[in-house]
Amino acid sequence: MARELRLEQAYTKIKEKFEDRVKLYDEEYEIPLIIKKEQGRRAVLVRGKRSSPLIVSNLFETRQKMLEVFGLSRMEELYDLVTRSTTEESRAFIYEKFEDYYERAQLGFDSLGALKYYEKDGGYYYTSSIVVIETEKSHNASIHRIKVIDSKRAVARIVPRHLYRVYEDRVKKGENTPITILIGTHPIVELTASISPPFNEFEFTLIPNFTGEKVKMVKSPLHGNPVPLGTSYVVEAEITAELIEEGPFVDIMGTYDRVRKQPLILIKGIWALIDGEKMSHAILPGGGEHQLLMGISREAQIWKSVSSAVPKVHKVRLTPASGGWLHAVISIEKNHEEDGKNAILAAFGAHPSLKHVVVVDSDVDPDDPLQVEWAIATRFQADEDLIIVKKARGSTLDPSANDGTTSKMGLDATKPISAPAIFERAKIPGE
Repeated sequence: MARELRLEQAYTKIKEKFEDRVKLYDEEYEIPLIIKKEQGRRAVLVRGKRSSPLIVSNLFETRQKMLEVFGLSRMEELYDLVTRSTTEESRAFIYEKFEDYYERAQLGFDSLGALKYYEKDGGYYYTSSIVVIETEKSHNASIHRIKVIDSKRAVARIVPRHLYRVYEDRVKKGENTPITILIGTHPIVELTASISPPFNEFEFTLIPNFTGEKVKMVKSPLHGNPVPLGTSYVVEAEITAELIEEGPFVDIMGTYDRVRKQPLILIKGIWALIDGEKMSHAILPGGGEHQLLMGISREAQIWKSVSSAVPKVHKVRLTPASGGWLHAVISIEKNHEEDGKNAILAAFGAHPSLKHVVVVDSDVDPDDPLQVEWAIATRFQADEDLIIVKKARGSTLDPSANDGTTSKMGLDATKPISAPAIFERAKIPGE
């Protein structure tokens, strides 16, 4: 058996919806404002004034909705799927003929659902766009924000990871880098593209871990890159050596990322899915979908690492106020007095971007910041329970860091194993 993945399938699973297929909404601020107002409440589906596809958002900006979309009941199930190994492409994919499902679209790259989100944004952006490239031995898929220049040109923020490595090799050879840009993919496809397995391990081979069966694929018409069947738009392009300005744009912390020189992208052709509803997924920068898409795989790594250091992990939460990236709260069971400190060190090792870690007992809910603060107030002493790491690798997303170099802090806010009654949280029977 093999499965086709469409963005529409994920949208239909969401119970509460803000949907208007008749009125045309403005891509500049109006649609982003609707998305932001409906965060944590309803999925959004609207038509843009200048866009060909329907624009969908808020599919998984809360953990509960993310579990619904993925057909899971507990976050631990998702952590397990995220940390599983990739598999061989031959055992993960079944290929169909591209021309049976896609046709050449007479559309410009500026008409596929790009939005201008915030007042100081440098332009209209795609925020869930996936770039697929061929590597030395396999392929690579990664999510990049892409700024529209016009119908045939764009620029993407490319951080020094796998795509950048391939691009740099091509530049040294005096060649452009062939890429395939995917617009309008299922959240399973987006999540796998946000995971970072080793170079030459293809992210899309993780998809069968989530579906339980092989995934139907097609090969892109010009470059032959693997594309999950059901993707709304397949865009063939090339990254050039020419550098142009990209930004400003809002990052995961809700602050403006600086303007950089990034490589120009030339659009070679656009193909659209023949049958079914075509959708473009707009992820609000700094919003819940952005945070969970980036952070869930890191939470999973923290869960796995801390679980090997302490008897039991109850919850791991990268906190919303830290962009779902810089701060973690972890609830554990202890067998030894220093298990809390071991949990802190294991968390820092699993997610190098972490700046602060708070470890609490199982009777404290990491999802409730008031309970976490209570644990710090009643179970933490700075001279005994504080770990400080100076000048370590952190995150460039932290405006206070020095080019990613930061100081880190871990707080062991767990009670003593043989704790007297003064450490117990009072409860009313039945609560």
